[in-house]
Amino acid sequence: MKVIAAFAMLLAGTPGFAQRPSNPALLIPQTAPELDYAAVANPVTLPDGVVMGAPASVAFDAKGHLWILSRGPHPLMEFDTDGKYLRSFGEGLFTRSHGLRIDPDGNLWATDVTANIVMKFSPQGQLLLTIGTKGPGGTWDEATQSRHFNEPNDVAIGRNGDIFVTQGHTPGTRGDPRVLKFDKNGNFLKTWGGKGTEPGKFEVAHGIAIDAKGLLWVTDRENQRIQVFDQEGQFIREMKYAGLPCGIDIGAQSIYMVNGFAGQLLRLDLNGTVLAATGKPGKGLGEFGEAHFLAVSPTGDIYIADTVNSTLHKFVKK
Repeated sequence: MKVIAAFAMLLAGTPGFAQRPSNPALLIPQTAPELDYAAVANPVTLPDGVVMGAPASVAFDAKGHLWILSRGPHPLMEFDTDGKYLRSFGEGLFTRSHGLRIDPDGNLWATDVTANIVMKFSPQGQLLLTIGTKGPGGTWDEATQSRHFNEPNDVAIGRNGDIFVTQGHTPGTRGDPRVLKFDKNGNFLKTWGGKGTEPGKFEVAHGIAIDAKGLLWVTDRENQRIQVFDQEGQFIREMKYAGLPCGIDIGAQSIYMVNGFAGQLLRLDLNGTVLAATGKPGKGLGEFGEAHFLAVSPTGDIYIADTVNSTLHKFVKK
């Protein structure tokens, strides 16, 4: 199938599009087999009176329960393995929800891209830790006690509890795209990145995940690549893609990636090579406004948060 041609046409006809790639030369047609997954309708059920806003991110806990971070009145929502609504919390705590991860202890880590904070919740919904200063974005400088994120996007937790946050959501002249590292208690350790196209720099440091070797995979969205680092920020390599790599889920056998406004779900091998793809921009079943973040369930089903279409997508093996 033509993986990216539709996206190239979309961009060409959308002047001033906020997420326009900074390097259009990378928008070359690629071919890949059709991914052996199919979209299914209505993946979760909500009780009367409970409204889910635009899904920003998704994650699974150790029980196989689905968690959705949404931009609505009930920011954090839990569903059982059958997609039945169980509960919600976080009401009134978010300005613009963005990224969600669950650590081995079941704690939920959520980013707020506008309030410029990262929040850690217990599985019971208690707010345990807030990193950053709520309010306008700024700089993180311990020497001046300036502890400000600038649009935190996503978070990853190392085996020893270290916390890695990607920031810099807005492409162009705004934002300071980088990775910030903290210890398990939220104490600042180091940072790397900054705006640019060379290795180790970012246009938008969007998603982050840790592989089995402990390496950090960062989706450098508008630079149309994934960059891989060790946990001290040493650049290892990069993989370039047509489209806008947004979020990744790294498994034992393969990696799944969502390709943002390209409207795609892709399977990669453990080296980052595209093996298969499905999806396109649109509003139909299996079509995306923005394939933002994703999570793979313990049974292999794939859930994708679509912020533009305000849709939760579910894909099952054919």
